[in-house]
Amino acid sequence: MKRMTTLTTGLMLLVSSGSIADPVFTTRIVKDNLFIPWEIIYGPDDHIWFTQKNGYICRTEPGTGHTDTIYHEPETVIRGEGGMLGMALHPDFSGNPYLYVAYNYLKAGNYTEKIVRYTYNGQTLQDPFILLDDIDAANNHNGCRLLIVNDKLFITTGDAEIAATAQNIHTPNGKILRIPLDGTIPADNPIAGSPVWSWGHRNAQGLAYANGILYSSEHGPSTDDELNIIQKGRNYGWPAVTGFCNTPGEQDFCADSNVAQPLTAWTPTLAVSDIAWYGDDKLMFPDWHHSILMTSLKDQKLYQLRPTLGSGSTAVIVTAVEGVNFGRLRDVCIAPDGRVFISTSNSPANGNGEKTDRIIELYDPLFWGAVAQYKLPAVFIYPNPVNGDDLHLAAAGNSRGATQPYIISDMQGRILQSAQVMLPGVLPVGDLPAGIYLLRLKAPDGNTLTRKFVKL
Repeated sequence: MKRMTTLTTGLMLLVSSGSIADPVFTTRIVKDNLFIPWEIIYGPDDHIWFTQKNGYICRTEPGTGHTDTIYHEPETVIRGEGGMLGMALHPDFSGNPYLYVAYNYLKAGNYTEKIVRYTYNGQTLQDPFILLDDIDAANNHNGCRLLIVNDKLFITTGDAEIAATAQNIHTPNGKILRIPLDGTIPADNPIAGSPVWSWGHRNAQGLAYANGILYSSEHGPSTDDELNIIQKGRNYGWPAVTGFCNTPGEQDFCADSNVAQPLTAWTPTLAVSDIAWYGDDKLMFPDWHHSILMTSLKDQKLYQLRPTLGSGSTAVIVTAVEGVNFGRLRDVCIAPDGRVFISTSNSPANGNGEKTDRIIELYDPLFWGAVAQYKLPAVFIYPNPVNGDDLHLAAAGNSRGATQPYIISDMQGRILQSAQVMLPGVLPVGDLPAGIYLLRLKAPDGNTLTRKFVKL
């Protein structure tokens, strides 16, 4: 049943109250002229791996945008929302170079979805191995997001436009599935001999895992897009329940069928897409720590979702991120240093040849790690974060040997240190409390160079 919520481009609170600062970032086009990059993954090789809905698997170097086509799956058939969809890389990709992909194809004339494992040989993909097949597909409601948690692969499937299948535990549609990375069935799944982990899903298209919790974002009908915590053997209600159990009929069904209610639901719907967890190990945007970043298609916005779990509370603080205006947003991934990448979904879905989609980077230009990835600046700092007493300043070109005034201030602008340093050099920061700081160096020509660093 729908629960009305009002969306704004500022802060929206559901159940709880609070405030979240908006981080300062710059956007940059990493790659354009793409056809619906449905999945983007920041790989262990510091490249972005991505699928395109027309069957292509590619990898791009985010600094230069240089892109290699790794593979084209000729079986892929596009129908409406269908085509090549989710992808995952083996957690130990260097030792086990396996890549897992979901795509739709024709099997004996029937539109079908399957999950395939490929082996990457350093140039292309080979040795396709089918993990799951015979998942019904349709023009709409195909899922299909993949996520590896420890040694298990989680798979979202849509109801393939037949809503009743979501409640049939003997079919793979309208489910979240769980299998080992070899395609067998785990003995500890809730239904013996079945890949089904949870059911009652309409069309889940996002998965994220953090702190022992599996989150999923799911498309509602005309009401009630959902953010769910996925639990073993639980029913999520579709089609008998949309959103919360808050009508007499829904409440009866929820009580009888072990239904798990969402963390939150959106009416009007956003057409929610993928989600990614922004942990406190990501240094670039501390204001996003302990949050989910979520893309949306119809609403065309990036959202920060901060669950406030614990003490019986299931509130979610929801913030629309200002400054992300690229149309329909399909996917999101996060680099180890905290840079955020999003992909768009603006090309005509029928694959008529028009390619208008992009991969976009969100980064903080004051954070040296992002700058140094692409072009060595005249001065850069390390280590960042500082877990000790010394912040080192390296210098290149004419900056070497120069003595420059410097200021260290906190994020409120209060000056904590002010002196001069010869480059390259070392700044004593051991007395600074843990936090985020700005270092400003003034060059002889009057220009000021600013770097952000974190003190642990």
